[in-house]
Formats: sequence, structure tokens, C-alpha cells
Amino acid sequence: MKTILETKRLLLREFTVNDAEFILELVNTPLWLEFIGDKNIRNKENAIDYIENRLQKSYINNGYGLWLMQLKVDATPIGMCGLLNRESLEDIDIGFALLPEHERKGYTYEAAKATLTYAEKVLQIPKVVAITNTNNIASIRLLNKLGLQFDQELLLSEDDPVLLFS
Repeated sequence: MKTILETKRLLLREFTVNDAEFILELVNTPLWLEFIGDKNIRNKENAIDYIENRLQKSYINNGYGLWLMQLKVDATPIGMCGLLNRESLEDIDIGFALLPEHERKGYTYEAAKATLTYAEKVLQIPKVVAITNTNNIASIRLLNKLGLQFDQELLLSEDDPVLLFS
């Protein structure tokens, strides 16, 4: 279990297969399904496969990825935040998701701000962008608060318009 970042209230660390139950819960929350999409993760085996073949593969191939956000006080997993290298985008982008019961407490801002600093100072990534669903008002507000500005609307696929912030 490799810790990547520490903030005032959070630890961001790499996912392990022991986080399968948490992944299963997170990717099936209403906001994840609405704004990120259905990953077809329906059981613990699917979650383990997602961790091994998507999350951990990114750590190996890119040196970064999506990290588990957990509370420092008691190690409770509350969400994910990190960097993605998508074939559909020219630049690295930041992504985040939170369990509903931990929303609106500033955790995502705290994790995302630290992630952007880490990308710039440690990983030497010159530009980080973000994409979000056109209807995801909370995400748009957070991206603006982080200093990212709306750039353009993109089509990731035929029926998937997103807003690009840089």
C-alpha cells in the first residue's frame, strides 16, 4: 500500500485488491452512474479486475493514476482522486469521485488541490486538464475553484459530450 499524498485531513494512496468492496460501492453510487458512467462492476470479482487491470496498470504504465482517498483520523475510504492518461485527450487529466455521505465537506477540493501540486512539482507534468459531464454543476464549480477554466466542449464518443477545463 503506497501512500502518494498527505493533506490536512486525508491520505491518498494506491488501490490494492483489498479495496474491492469499496470500489464496488463507489462505482455504483447514483452520481458516479450519472456523471462518470456504468463500469459494469457488479460483484467483488469485477471490482478486483477493475483494480488490477485499470487502476494498478496505470501506476505501472504511467507512474500515477487514481488513488484512494481516506480519512487520516480513522483510515475510512471516502473516494478517489488522481491523474488519468486517456487516449481521447492530449493532456493528462484529473479525476475524482466521492461517496455521497462525504460530499460537501471540502474533501475533494483538498485532494484535488494536492494532486495538482503533486502533478506539477513531483511528476513535472506541465499541464493538467479536466473533463466533466455538461450537467455536473458541482464538478464544474470545483474545477473553477481549483483555477481551471472552461475551454471547450468535446465528444469523447458519439453520445458522450463533455466539457474540457484547462
